[in-house]
Amino acid sequence: MARTAPKPVGLAQKAAAVAKLVERLRGELAAAHGLVHQAQVREALTRTELTLALTAALQGRAEALGAARTDGLARLAPRARPLPAPLGRNWQRLLLRAGTAGEARLIAASGVWRDGGLAEIAAYARRKADPAATPASLFDQAFYLAAYPEAAGFGHSPLLHYLVRGAAADAQPHPLFDPAHYRAGGEADLGGATPLGHFLHRGAWLGRDPHPLFDLAHYAGQRPGLAAGEDPVSHYLRQGWRDGLTPHPLFDPAWYLAQAPQAAETAPLPHYASVGWREGLSPHPLFDPRWYLAQYEDVAAAGFEPLAHFLGGGAAEGRSPGPWFDVPHYVAARGEGLRPGANPLIDYLRGGAWAVAEARPGFPTAAYLAQSPELVAMGMTPLEHWARKAAAA
Repeated sequence: MARTAPKPVGLAQKAAAVAKLVERLRGELAAAHGLVHQAQVREALTRTELTLALTAALQGRAEALGAARTDGLARLAPRARPLPAPLGRNWQRLLLRAGTAGEARLIAASGVWRDGGLAEIAAYARRKADPAATPASLFDQAFYLAAYPEAAGFGHSPLLHYLVRGAAADAQPHPLFDPAHYRAGGEADLGGATPLGHFLHRGAWLGRDPHPLFDLAHYAGQRPGLAAGEDPVSHYLRQGWRDGLTPHPLFDPAWYLAQAPQAAETAPLPHYASVGWREGLSPHPLFDPRWYLAQYEDVAAAGFEPLAHFLGGGAAEGRSPGPWFDVPHYVAARGEGLRPGANPLIDYLRGGAWAVAEARPGFPTAAYLAQSPELVAMGMTPLEHWARKAAAA
């Protein structure tokens, strides 16, 4: 039986079938694109919500730290004491001629000796210019003798040299006490007291910083357990540094000691202030002394310690602390949110980081935070985190 030949399919029918298939595929592709877009939108919203939540948490932490600073100073205020009555020149000369007993009375009358009676002060006075002697005061005998060698030939203890001669010339009794900085931080009249005596009786408790690198409010906000009659700087030198307390927001002890392990047996800030900066050691991930001195040759030529210069006026002049932080850019980005007179880098560390889109050109805060949410637990700003990673690489 003969087979019937199949009917040929016309070109028009084939074209219609292909068109229908293409239309169906287009619909499926559009639906797929829609699903991808929805997923991307959901992911973007999730990232945005996460970033906003992280930012809010970090802003809250910054506000809590600010409140701790205020509370810390309020806790110090009741410890302020009346200034000791100043001794006239005639009394000073008389006591200096009275031997060790007179010297002890002169030191006691100055109010700079922390505790102990006349016998303890006399025992110190008998050692005269011994650089190993350690008076119970914010007075570094070895440092003072090195800075003012004429004190060794004074015939009395270096502390007496400071009280009788050095204080009037704004001699520095300790690496962490800068008389010029202290005088500039408050009323000019010290009531007849030496700068050190005024600090120990009044300034230490009223938030008057003794040195550019020692921020009393910052230190007090960490609630140091001060002993009776002990000022915050002396506490830091005795115990605070061992407890991990930081004397300034731009001095990170762990960061510094990683570069200077030889300073691990003593408080690290005096090491930086007297030796470390000269060796180019960095006090904080966002402050580079070598870079600062190379960038600003006038600072290097004048022999200024770079961090103190940055804090004292460098930032106000638009100078940046290192390659990671651009002061002019940050000031412009922060706008009116930057309090007049505030240091831009400290403002950034205390919460400004979460108020600007880019603290550094090409460095978006939100994107970095979304990639590194662990910063919340670490309490670290993005630029600081980035600088640490770069240093470890």
